[in-house]
Amino acid sequence: MNLADILKFDENGLIPVIAVDFYNNQVLMLAYANREAIEKTLETGYAHYWSRSRKKLWKKGETSGNLQKVKQILFDCDEDAVIYKVEQIGAACHTNHRSCFYREFYRGNIREIEPTIGDFKGIIYKPKNNENILNQIYELLQQRKKELPENSYTAKLFKEGVDKIAKKIGEEASEVIIALKNDSQGEVIYEAADLIFHLLVGLTEKDIPPEAVLEELRRRLGISGLAEKKTRKQ
Repeated sequence: MNLADILKFDENGLIPVIAVDFYNNQVLMLAYANREAIEKTLETGYAHYWSRSRKKLWKKGETSGNLQKVKQILFDCDEDAVIYKVEQIGAACHTNHRSCFYREFYRGNIREIEPTIGDFKGIIYKPKNNENILNQIYELLQQRKKELPENSYTAKLFKEGVDKIAKKIGEEASEVIIALKNDSQGEVIYEAADLIFHLLVGLTEKDIPPEAVLEELRRRLGISGLAEKKTRKQ
């Protein structure tokens, strides 16, 4: 069976294709494919699209090296839209962000979302278990602090120094407080993630691994909070 025979292309012979990270379901980009692009993707195992501006077939990452290895192909109930679940190498967006969807309209403002690893070429993002996620982020932040790549939000924070980082932590803490008062679990989760991320930036700035903080929490486990505060005063 040929997938291209099942799909319903529009009057221009095209169908929208959404590329999604196979490992963490992050939406990476939206492009279009014609029959030839679909068949080339199936033949090679790498994402191919049709460029509406250049009027030609193109293989994602052919010149940049940011290839998309297709792990799974999904199509919708109307057979007029496709999802490529891909193993993304490097950045999906031409701006060097991990995803083309790196901007958010939030509370009347447009803000840029921190890219995952778009600043680093040749890296395949494969998230591990959540227990080790803090160390994974810390390792990535250490790399950014060392290399200070262009177009990196965290590299910009490291360049501006501890005062800027401390200010961002304060701002994110305020956002968590507002979210708590708004009584929205989703908003609390989102803002808490922002706060924890910026705390990790602060730890990285001071070369403190998150494991050191976790060890301190382990030390306090089972100890009365009031008793623990008394020991700090002595």
